[in-house]
Amino acid sequence: MDNVVARGTKVVVTGAAGFIGSHLVEALLDQGYTVIGIDRRSPRTDPIARLNLQEVVGHPGFSWAEADLMDADLDSLMEDVRYVFHLAAVPGVRSSWTGFPRYVTANILATERVLAACVRQEVPRLVYASSSSVYGVSGSPSRENEPTLPISPYGVSKLAGEQLCLAHAKRPGSRLSVVALRYFTVYGPRQRPDMAIGRVLAAALTGEQYTLFGDGTQRREFTYVGDVADATLAAATVDVPAAVVNVGGGSSVSMIDVIGMARQVTGQPVPLAAIPALAGDVPATAADLTLARALLGYRPDTDLHTGLARHAEWLRRLPPDQLSLYTPPRVAIEEVSACSS
Repeated sequence: MDNVVARGTKVVVTGAAGFIGSHLVEALLDQGYTVIGIDRRSPRTDPIARLNLQEVVGHPGFSWAEADLMDADLDSLMEDVRYVFHLAAVPGVRSSWTGFPRYVTANILATERVLAACVRQEVPRLVYASSSSVYGVSGSPSRENEPTLPISPYGVSKLAGEQLCLAHAKRPGSRLSVVALRYFTVYGPRQRPDMAIGRVLAAALTGEQYTLFGDGTQRREFTYVGDVADATLAAATVDVPAAVVNVGGGSSVSMIDVIGMARQVTGQPVPLAAIPALAGDVPATAADLTLARALLGYRPDTDLHTGLARHAEWLRRLPPDQLSLYTPPRVAIEEVSACSS
């Protein structure tokens, strides 16, 4: 992206205190953007938000708004904004079966509020963080033009948000353009602590048991967070009125292979306990990246082994009190959800 174009351009990132959101904020600041971060989690009171944002708090180009999207003054926050990156959401497949009202509020109703504010403030571009969970079960690499048949309430909520975005962009006379990015299982430093790769690496480093759902043959297209940030930046400036684009890591890998790589990069065994697979957990995900290459110039730079090594090194550097944040109780585990904020 051209730093001359970026310099001083005002953007908003919702979900800025989250895993992907905090990496995106850093990338935008590096490009010279002026960034408004919005999140209901506060770095003053939430230890993970504090850890995620420690590199940007105090940066002259970064301003912080602690707010819930359902009651925030979005018109004021989006005044003179060029791009909105909407990453805020309630993530996770497992808890969506019992807590769906939270998903409806955060993933659908809040998305509509963000879109309406963009329209009123004449924001020209919104980039929406969608999920590979919208596809459901697929026997081959998923393409953006194939049917979407989510098999979890979480996937349903992300698809509804995506469709709302496209409806606003395609409305006659609309000045708002939208790119929805379907992220495939994002991992890397700061990954949400109930996600699979972080839990596997933490198990190797601490000796805590890793609970494997199913027999380990389920496959995921794991995508390094730096590649996701690059794709998200590219989506801001691509010249399209409305588009849906896959963002994946370039290959689909089994959990058995992930566990083997974790042993290699940490030099430690991964203590295991296996339990049956959970409802909503698809057998495999894989992304067709043809459109991402053509539209965004996207080519993932980080292979899984390299990304695991970076993730493990980040965990190693954490002091014990912070590492404990990434070794959650077994009752809190989510497994390999497709997207994480």
